[in-house]
Amino acid sequence: MADLFAGIGTSHVPGIGAAVDKGMTQNDYWKPLFDGYEPAREWLAKEAPDVVIIVYNDHASAFSMELIPTFALGVAAEFQPADEGYGPRKVPTVQGHPELAWHLAESLILDEFDMTIVNEMPVDHGLTVPLSITCGQPEAWPFKVIPLCVNVIQYPQPTGNRCYQLGKAIRRAVDSFDRDLKVAIFGTGGMSHQLQGERAGLVNAEFDIAFLDDLTRNVDRLVNISHVEYMRESGSEGAELVMWMIMRGALDDDAKELYRHFHVPASNTAAGLIILENP
Repeated sequence: MADLFAGIGTSHVPGIGAAVDKGMTQNDYWKPLFDGYEPAREWLAKEAPDVVIIVYNDHASAFSMELIPTFALGVAAEFQPADEGYGPRKVPTVQGHPELAWHLAESLILDEFDMTIVNEMPVDHGLTVPLSITCGQPEAWPFKVIPLCVNVIQYPQPTGNRCYQLGKAIRRAVDSFDRDLKVAIFGTGGMSHQLQGERAGLVNAEFDIAFLDDLTRNVDRLVNISHVEYMRESGSEGAELVMWMIMRGALDDDAKELYRHFHVPASNTAAGLIILENP
């Protein structure tokens, strides 16, 4: 049977991808951030999952105001890096796992989650930056990827509770897949940041660290954070953290923290990473 054994929460700041692509990871500005990623890379290489479900949000690359799915599941055999206005990132093509992806689609829809099934979808920095953070610059990504795109751009976004319950449904789906696969799940986005308006550049490290703490200490509090609270405390883009709740919902209630890294600033945001593993 498939085994969903661990989850990673990580920021997907586009500047992090640019630092990787331009060979800037060891300059004075970026080195403290990337040094903190090394233990996560070593852990992931050692654990060697077969498939990773990456929960992320699109930034007007695959979707636009013409079509805004709340939850979109990629079921294709591969996903090309998106052109975000300056050419696609020179990173490997993302290889999918259609068999598990279609199983997820069937299980989630029959579990009463209205998933949009996507057969072709370019993937932008929301997905490729977490791969660069955790895998570096390989010739090919070391595992198959199933993209799960969440609308956190256009109101109304799904609530943290809805995302948490979707994570639990994903866990049920993986548990029912009758092939021996080692599966991990990433929740990406955040942490606190705001990109426009009078509060542009906002970072709330206290809020972010409490969020990281409560992924294992008080999940119920995180499940009930409202959109308004995210906006007030973590900026207009801080609501991306609801995607971490999908990751958390897919793990055991008593999942343990193995590692965390938190750094300010990364571009104009706070950057966080945490590894959670089922006991």
